[in-house]
Amino acid sequence: MVKRNLLLIILAFFSIYVFWGSTYLWNKIAVTQLAPFYISGIRMSIAAFLVFGITKILGLSLAITKRQFINCFIAGFLFLAFGNGMFVWALKYIDSGFGSLISSLNPLFVVVILAVMHKRRMKPLTIVGILFGIAGMVLLISQKELRLETGSGIGILMALSAVVAWSIGSVFVAKADFPKNHFVSTAYQMAIASVLLIATSLILGEEWISPKNWELDVSISLLCLVLFGSIAAFTSFNYLLKVVDTEKVTTSAYINPIVALLLGWYFLDETITGQSMLAAGILLIGVYFINSRKRPVVNNDD
Repeated sequence: MVKRNLLLIILAFFSIYVFWGSTYLWNKIAVTQLAPFYISGIRMSIAAFLVFGITKILGLSLAITKRQFINCFIAGFLFLAFGNGMFVWALKYIDSGFGSLISSLNPLFVVVILAVMHKRRMKPLTIVGILFGIAGMVLLISQKELRLETGSGIGILMALSAVVAWSIGSVFVAKADFPKNHFVSTAYQMAIASVLLIATSLILGEEWISPKNWELDVSISLLCLVLFGSIAAFTSFNYLLKVVDTEKVTTSAYINPIVALLLGWYFLDETITGQSMLAAGILLIGVYFINSRKRPVVNNDD
């Protein structure tokens, strides 16, 4: 049982590290043609439908208490409606690589929130890891080769607000009461977010383009966002928040930029410099120190 749990944790970390790192590319491709809240709403609607289908096939109970539903609503809003929707909107004005760098601030926000809300002291190795993370982000952002697009100021502001919402959600989910099965919890959060996103799109008067008129690369991007970004990665994220420290889960924000930069370089012809590679190495060192924190062994055999 312990080995099975360890394997699940490893696979879940791979999912949030690699799959989420690729979502910057897919979102950037999709948002070049489609309105941000429209595409996010479609993505969450399809993902929710599929995850509910998975729960049905697995014979899982969809029973949920009032408190659990409220918690799913809060998490769905913070993570998927505001966090994801606003970030996709920001990608209209900033490139995918730069957007991933802003997301790297997530672990820093989380440890501050934990310290303030729960009076939780940061361990020495966590502080060292954060310092390495900051150093790596400074190296990445300070590159002369980095070019922002027109309207990038508002894009950066909204991306930051999305990261703050995601950080608050990470702390909230770690302690709140949710359905025991992570597929069920994910399905409800996605369904709630899809309603909020579609409602926002309608209120803003976004243009809705029929899927039959989408370019092939946009269709592929949506497919990847649904299968890998939403179902695989977000379910893994919810799972990890319950079995490992929140700070360790948010280390995905250090790895995602590296994945995003590589994919942006390969698919979008974005430049990767020697400074980027050096920064990537420093970020990985930061991840190592944060993950070096010791935690009590918990029996998860039940």
